Amino acid sequence: MAANSNVALVTGASTGIGEATAIRLSREPGTELVLVARREELLRELAASLPCRATYLAADLTEADAPARVRAHVEAEHGRLDLLVNNAGAAWRGGFAESGYADVHRHMELNFDAVVRLTEALLPLLRAAAPSAIVNVASTAGRVARARTGAYSASKFALIGWTDALYAEELEHGVHVGMVLPGFVATEGFPATELREKALTRWIVSKPQTVAEAIYEAGPGGKAERYVPRPYALAAVARILAPRLVRRVLTGGAAADLTTSTAAERAG
Repeated sequence: MAANSNVALVTGASTGIGEATAIRLSREPGTELVLVARREELLRELAASLPCRATYLAADLTEADAPARVRAHVEAEHGRLDLLVNNAGAAWRGGFAESGYADVHRHMELNFDAVVRLTEALLPLLRAAAPSAIVNVASTAGRVARARTGAYSASKFALIGWTDALYAEELEHGVHVGMVLPGFVATEGFPATELREKALTRWIVSKPQTVAEAIYEAGPGGKAERYVPRPYALAAVARILAPRLVRRVLTGGAAADLTTSTAAERAG
């Protein structure tokens, strides 16, 4: 580990938002990166392409030993941790009557439980390196839910609530906890082709690089939370102030287009 280095760990780093985040962070002087995802070959290629020191670990974060493996790698290769970006996640579409509890369980297992377990394992390192930061990548779906995305929304609602509490708890320990709430993002698992082809919906699809910049602002930048794109925050406000209206809008034609045009995505 180089003197005065800042070590950042990014999960789901092999493609999409995670890859863009790693590239963004690599531009900061003195940065060292830990790249975590399932696909080792992609991690190896990304690590070799970055302008900073980067190590990687292929791991499925839902496995029981994953948090301990990640911590052991960080301690052995870098000796400290200054930033944890919990980005890995997945979305599978399906109505509850058809997909049932099993769909809820698999979303919670990756999008919430895995994040909590990894954070628990790494929190002592983050406290030791304070001032440090955690960024949890949630979703606007964690504020406003649509048909056939209930399981995904449930996992992100849980992540948002837990993130708010963790922010309050870790403030006195010098660990800032930020949150990013993206909307639709064009990635490998979710190209959003239909949305990008329509003038009415094109604006709501962001690039991974835009989310990566928001992650930087919510981590080293110290922001509490960032919506991507920013106008999505209005939907969250409207859900509180006019819930009946929002529900009507989300069950209308435009919402139906969004629901049917999305595909399953898993980061990493």
